[in-house]
Amino acid sequence: MCLNSEIDEKTVSQNSDLASCGLQASEIEASRFRCFCLALMLSWMLTGCATVGPVEWYVQRNETKVDIGSSAHSPIVTYRLKPPEQSELIVESGSYFHPFHTPKGVVVTDFAPSDHKHHRGIFLGFVEMHGAADADFWGWGAHAPIKGRKIVNRDVTMQVEADKEFHLTATNEWQANGLVLVDEVLDVKVKNRSGLNVMDLVYRITPKSDLVLSRWAFSGFCFRTRKDGEVTFYSPTGVVTLPDPSHVKPETDWADALWYAAGLKLPDGTLAGGAVMSHPSNPPTLWHNNRGVRMINPCIVAPSELKLRAGIPLILRYRVVAFDGGIPSAQLTQLAREFQK
Repeated sequence: MCLNSEIDEKTVSQNSDLASCGLQASEIEASRFRCFCLALMLSWMLTGCATVGPVEWYVQRNETKVDIGSSAHSPIVTYRLKPPEQSELIVESGSYFHPFHTPKGVVVTDFAPSDHKHHRGIFLGFVEMHGAADADFWGWGAHAPIKGRKIVNRDVTMQVEADKEFHLTATNEWQANGLVLVDEVLDVKVKNRSGLNVMDLVYRITPKSDLVLSRWAFSGFCFRTRKDGEVTFYSPTGVVTLPDPSHVKPETDWADALWYAAGLKLPDGTLAGGAVMSHPSNPPTLWHNNRGVRMINPCIVAPSELKLRAGIPLILRYRVVAFDGGIPSAQLTQLAREFQK
């Protein structure tokens, strides 16, 4: 069932057109909520419950975030449209995910941790961009400015797919003192697969003018895991014993792989973790996976700088997974191979 009345969708629809409703801003909150719940309930009734994964979704939305969960595995993830007020985050950007939960409810992401106050769960940002204005949307600030640089949400739409995946599309602007440098469209699909919480992310990054993404060992897409407890990194071949890469030496990053995962052993003994999978259509990638910093970072600017042309989108695809217990290697490999098709 739907659990909260703070829904404020512009569009909620079923892909099969069996259930849909368009919501106007002038409608009262209760009507919007009832319409959204009815659309979801009809989609469940008309598509059946045979598909593995969540059969009921709830969504709670306000001006700063979208909470996504299911009756069977709730909550799953929160998409942040903007940072919460009075947080310790030192950047102003939205368009990140935190918290991201395992099916048993363990949070595997971190937000504004003491060692890196600009880290924010699962996010995308480049540490050094040069174009109409210089910018650092990662949040380090050492080689390009972060002041006045922020990712601003302009629109969000949501729908339930016929296969019971939850689909969110966000339209965002990467701004430098109000100047739009990049238009971003982010497509998100949330699902549960064989006891794993999975998100498929497609970023379409379209520069307004020519841009250069400078070469760095770290940058781009990041999954920041929790700082507490112990961490061990894994790949399809088992435990990774490579040394941590240097943040100033791209050549020390790890080779590309089907997936990398961070296995966490929390102070109370709980085992959980997260994994990231890149897509073969992405630019060549090295991985800046650092045990001390607790991040999984498939870095597309580690092999070389990237030059983006005005109006031509850079499309990046990633799959992220949250799991309970030890590393589900066989399942991760299966999910990665499926994702690469």
